[in-house]
Amino acid sequence: MTCLPVVPPALALRRWLGFGLYVMLCLSLGYAKEKTVKSKVGEKVGLPCCHEIPSSESLHNYRVYWQKNTTEVVLAYAEGKMISKHERYENRTQMDSRNLTLWISPVEILDNGSYQCVVQRLNFPQNPVVVCDERVTFTVTADFSKPNITAEVSANTCESTEMVVTCSSHGGFPRPEMSGALNNKSVVWNASWVSESSLSPYNITGKLLLNMTKDVSITCSIEYNGFAKSTSLLLRKTNDCVVPTAPPSYNVITASSIIIIIFFLAITLLARYLPRHVCSHCCKPQDSVEEGVKECTKLPLSSKVTSKTSSL
Repeated sequence: MTCLPVVPPALALRRWLGFGLYVMLCLSLGYAKEKTVKSKVGEKVGLPCCHEIPSSESLHNYRVYWQKNTTEVVLAYAEGKMISKHERYENRTQMDSRNLTLWISPVEILDNGSYQCVVQRLNFPQNPVVVCDERVTFTVTADFSKPNITAEVSANTCESTEMVVTCSSHGGFPRPEMSGALNNKSVVWNASWVSESSLSPYNITGKLLLNMTKDVSITCSIEYNGFAKSTSLLLRKTNDCVVPTAPPSYNVITASSIIIIIFFLAITLLARYLPRHVCSHCCKPQDSVEEGVKECTKLPLSSKVTSKTSSL
């Protein structure tokens, strides 16, 4: 039978005290387990504490501190009474008296950050003992508006249409990422962000230059804190194509000029020939009133002389 060595009581006590000091040191340095809670602006959220008061005890036996970023005290209780509360959380926070959960409603963007729950047990007349010290990361989300896509033609030819495409969204938190697709193929937007501070709503705008030879489908997506919103738009290539007319060649001009000259010469000759031809065939009945025709009906001069001689 093998006997295990007996550890002296004093040594065992020193080991337990050393372990306790190590645990307290880890707690004070913030090495305790950290939880994460997510919520949206306007909702109600509960931040869990690391200790629950037994049914045999009450809040009067404890001190509880809820603080943000280790410097801003949200609220504090001692011996069952509230001893401190930050003005920004006035009428928006309350603490459960049993599990010490911190409830915040309605949630604001400024609530985003790291919280710490510190619980001390009051052992009169001894000094208070820390029984709990745990951090909770609270991530706040504010929804962005649905992305809006607009397109403007910057240049246009028969072969292609150049467009400047803009995608914009506003009023969200935290800072988003913008992605896109062109006919189901990924594209990179030239994106920029605007915000008054790191804890203020963001506006995002992205631009894209497209050289289109046919109709395309463009998609813009906004991604933030695990959420996403997207919009698609069909962009059509414009068909306003004006083909410049080529100037006529020298041969065409020469041939056209010759045809025009011949035409005018023919008109001139015809105008000169036609009156003579008409006069040679213009002897018509006496009822004709045209002067040219009357002249044709006059007898020749020789006939008139002969007539006078015979009468004598």
